Amino acid sequence: MKLRSHGKSVVVWILLAMLVLGLGGFGLSSFSGNVKSVGSVGETQIPVNEYARALRQEMQTRSQQLGQPVTMAQMQAAGLDQQVLGRLIGEASLGEAARSLGVSVGDTELQKQIMNVQAFQNASGKFDRETYKFALRQQGYSEPQFEAQLRGDLARSIIQSAVGGGVKAPEAVTDAYTQFVSQRRGFTWAEITESDLATPIAKPTDEQLQAYYKDHIADFTAPETRDITYAWLTPEMLKDKVKIDDATLQQEYQSRISEFKQPEKRLVERLVYPDMKAAEAAKAKLDAGKASFADLAKERGLTLQDADLGDVTQDELGKAGAAVFALKSPGVVGPIETDLGPALLSMNGIIAAQETSFADAREELAGEAETDAARREISQQTESLSDKLAGGATLEDMAKETDMELGQIAFTADSNDGIAGYDEFRKTAQAVTKDDFPEMGNLADGGVFALRLNKIVPPTPIPFDQVRDKVASAWHDAQALSAKEARAKDVLAEIAGGKSLGATGLLTTTVPSIARGGYSDDLSPAVIGKVFDTDPGKAAQVSADDKVYIVVTDKIMDADMNDPDTKLISGQIAQQLSQSLANDMLNFYATAVEGESGFTLDSQAVTAVQSQIQ
Repeated sequence: MKLRSHGKSVVVWILLAMLVLGLGGFGLSSFSGNVKSVGSVGETQIPVNEYARALRQEMQTRSQQLGQPVTMAQMQAAGLDQQVLGRLIGEASLGEAARSLGVSVGDTELQKQIMNVQAFQNASGKFDRETYKFALRQQGYSEPQFEAQLRGDLARSIIQSAVGGGVKAPEAVTDAYTQFVSQRRGFTWAEITESDLATPIAKPTDEQLQAYYKDHIADFTAPETRDITYAWLTPEMLKDKVKIDDATLQQEYQSRISEFKQPEKRLVERLVYPDMKAAEAAKAKLDAGKASFADLAKERGLTLQDADLGDVTQDELGKAGAAVFALKSPGVVGPIETDLGPALLSMNGIIAAQETSFADAREELAGEAETDAARREISQQTESLSDKLAGGATLEDMAKETDMELGQIAFTADSNDGIAGYDEFRKTAQAVTKDDFPEMGNLADGGVFALRLNKIVPPTPIPFDQVRDKVASAWHDAQALSAKEARAKDVLAEIAGGKSLGATGLLTTTVPSIARGGYSDDLSPAVIGKVFDTDPGKAAQVSADDKVYIVVTDKIMDADMNDPDTKLISGQIAQQLSQSLANDMLNFYATAVEGESGFTLDSQAVTAVQSQIQ
């Protein structure tokens, strides 16, 4: 069982979870019967309510990621229930370590953590006890329960920091990874085409085509086709009926004036220093050419992405605005005393002020307003449309008596044109049976639809006469590929005998340098990957995308460890390796505590919790 810390203290997770109180807490069942826990590590229990809460949170997270509800059966099939339990066991192990070592936090720190949680604050940003009580009730906590858990989480975070904090990846390992990732190679390549074959591909006989057709019948089989009749109504269909007058559009334009009249902006990065002396020293290094802005950021333990403010107005820069906007070309200003402290600011680009007149914006505004009005109109009609269907109206009746339009489609799993471009329609079309009555469904753009399955045509081989040309083309391609691969073996033998790739008669191209995983307009990733698997001076054959290539690795270019980009990559690798090592140490420690203190699991309690969360 692994404790998935990913470098964040346990307390961070609970505080983040509390920020969304009121979204995940409703409907949480109580598991407060005779069984109080699903297991324990030493004297530290894993309460059933905590296990239930963790399961529900994981289900909600997965549901949001997939865009559809996730059931407990799906959680179990994917092993997610075991992951949740493993995380709680790991946390209990750290809790047991804190208990046995006497690690705890005082009331002052506990109060500080609680008062800083945004979910417990009122509109003015101050801690509010009634809000605090209400939020806890939503999650099924009493105040003592929550504060005891939070105190435990804070204690665990201390243990976690002590075990995994300050772990640094060995420099040799970091350098090795950096060299592997940053290494470049030069190579020469040639594609073997049909014109390079000694003997042209012969024309196939009818018997050969018939045999190929039978051997590859799946390639010449029409997929299952569903003959479906549907009626639908989209906002686009109603736009002509909901024209918006200019007065309304003018009001909309004024309400969104900030979108159409944007002030001049600058692309800015900012580095804040603890004091003016440090900021001045950094600026001196920059001015002397001893460091770039990226180097200064790295010295602060940051990347340029961390320092990036994006595109900002002069007002948004506050005290630094005038100096930054005085620059007419990219440059660095400062140190400037800002609200956050002395700062250096790098201006990287100028975005001119933009103003879009009402006349220019009218078409866009009208389109949006008419679409919104059409959506509202459809929403108002939906209930009556559903009532008509429920009352026995056919889809043909719906098209005659309402704004809905009738259509028909030979639907397959590959259909994506017209109404089949909507996920909602495709899901319904794939699931519908002939016994189902048409029901109103919603489309993502605010439209509605209903459908009827007329018949299902199962996968059926297409008669040979109808696909003869396709069979012939496929047969030719297969023969050509085999012949080109045979030619490639001959070329490899010639190169092994001392010939260069160019001397084999193939048209060659030389690539002076390419990075591992680099992109080429002419070659597939498989070819680039083969280059990095081949020793210098050696040749290799690659078949990819029905093409055959010969590649010869010419040279290996090791990374320059002093290059700024390489240093940046090295820093990122070091951070990831250090975090991985810290996580491993934390997992080993939790496992050791579990082994020394003893672990018990109540399988019946686990099953009982899962059975109530379906």
